Amino acid sequence: MQNSTESPTASPTRTFAVTRKLREGFFTNLALILITLVALLPIATTVLISFKREEDVTRKPPIIFPCDTPTSRFDLLACRWSIEGYERVALPMPEVGALLGFALKGRMLNTYLPNTVLYAVSTALIVMVLASMSGYAFSRYRFRGHDALMIAIIAITGVPLLTNLLALYQMGASIRHMAEGIYNDRVFIIFVYCGFYLPMSVWIAKGFFDAIPRELEEAALIDGCSPLQGLGRIIMPLAAPGLTAIFLLAFVGVWNEFIAGYLLITKNELKPAMFGMYDFLGQNIINAQVVAAACIIIALPMIVVFLVARNSFFRAMVEGAIKG
Repeated sequence: MQNSTESPTASPTRTFAVTRKLREGFFTNLALILITLVALLPIATTVLISFKREEDVTRKPPIIFPCDTPTSRFDLLACRWSIEGYERVALPMPEVGALLGFALKGRMLNTYLPNTVLYAVSTALIVMVLASMSGYAFSRYRFRGHDALMIAIIAITGVPLLTNLLALYQMGASIRHMAEGIYNDRVFIIFVYCGFYLPMSVWIAKGFFDAIPRELEEAALIDGCSPLQGLGRIIMPLAAPGLTAIFLLAFVGVWNEFIAGYLLITKNELKPAMFGMYDFLGQNIINAQVVAAACIIIALPMIVVFLVARNSFFRAMVEGAIKG
């Protein structure tokens, strides 16, 4: 009896499928890399310009890296990096008694950025709290006008803030006239921002509460928790990623907003960072390195916030996409 061994060969169909999958994965990754590089190009350019000297920024033809010499187009040891732009934004001045021996006198750091932090944090916290309460009520309770109210809320989100600015300006002027001595631009602009970002946040919060099974609350009540204890100990921790996303979306929206802060706040010392950038651009339109440094300083807090909260934010986005 003769034994014959046959070498196993893969099915042509299976081989084609694997090859096609690898090819699709390669082109998908390549496309994502190209999109990322294109998106990062303006940011990288701004960072490079912010660390150049004025004569290197205005050179013709322009150079990417200020590392050339009369005999070499690129010499790493001859790079002329500078923090001139950041110094002109921060304006460090010697001051007796200061922690480091100097104080930062630039309005961008002393006035505009603190104002923006106040408006963004206050608005985001208020929106998160109100949206969580409203979203929970809409998710767990049925009452007369429930659907109509939800439709009205989503309809409000379709109205851009720009179309309401004239009415808001007139409202602010009237309140300022009637409550002279009590009226506060900071409070008014925070209320405006809350009114703009709250409707969509209510829908986001409702979607996350809808995804949490009611049985968990019922089990907590059976175990002896009160309704408020069940809400605080069971529901809110599960909805935390969604609430974090609401906070970040409102925070970013207020941080990047310009036109409302420009029109509705009358005093320059109360205006946000985007107005400061606008004012700064008018004073330094020919000093690109100074403008670039101001842009980096404004963007840096947002980068830090997203680096800290990125896990919760992306978790909320993924869960919302799956559950929605």
